[in-house]
Amino acid sequence: MSRSSFLGWPVIRQFRSGDVTGRGRSVTSERTRAITSRTEEADTVAQSVCPYCAVGCGQLVYAKDNRVIQIEGDPDSPVSRGRLCPKGAASEQLVNQSGRLTRVLYRAPKGTEWQSLDLETAMDMIAERFLESRRRHWEDRDADGRPLRRTMGIASLGGATLDNEENYLIKKLFTAAGAIQIENQARI
Repeated sequence: MSRSSFLGWPVIRQFRSGDVTGRGRSVTSERTRAITSRTEEADTVAQSVCPYCAVGCGQLVYAKDNRVIQIEGDPDSPVSRGRLCPKGAASEQLVNQSGRLTRVLYRAPKGTEWQSLDLETAMDMIAERFLESRRRHWEDRDADGRPLRRTMGIASLGGATLDNEENYLIKKLFTAAGAIQIENQARI
C-alpha cells in the first residue's frame, strides 16, 4: 500500500481491522513497528549504582563494542525498583560526554598551565602530601599531658555521589590517619 493510498489512512485501518477504539496495531505505522530498543543491540549488561546521590539507585548499564549505549533503572534493585530520577536517567551522558576528562591534570603551585600526569605519579604525589601533612601537624598530647593522637592538618569533605560503603571506608581511613575534621555534603 502506498503512503498516499486512502486505505492506508490510520482511521480507515482502524475500522477495517476492527480496532474501533484506536488502541491497537492499526494506528501504529510500519516505521514505528520497525523501531527497536537500543538495549536489544547491547553485547553486555552490567549492574551498577547511580553515581549522583546517596540513595544508591540500581542501574543496568548496556554496552556494545565496549562503549556504553544505554543506562536504565534496575527493576531488581530493592532501593529504586527500576526507577531513576532525571539525573540518574541521563547518567549515560556522564560516560559518553565529549568534554569528559579521562586523564589526570596537574597545575603546579603558582603555575598557570595544566600538565598531564600518569595516574601512578598523581597517586604517589597525593600519598606523599597526605603523609607529610599528617606528620607535620600531628598532636600526640595536649598541654596537660592528656592523649590526643590526632592531626589538624588533614580534613575530609565527602560527596553525596559516593555510596554508603565508600563513605564508610573514607571515614575509617581518615579516622585511622588521625583526622577529626570529617564531614559529608549529604549531612550538611
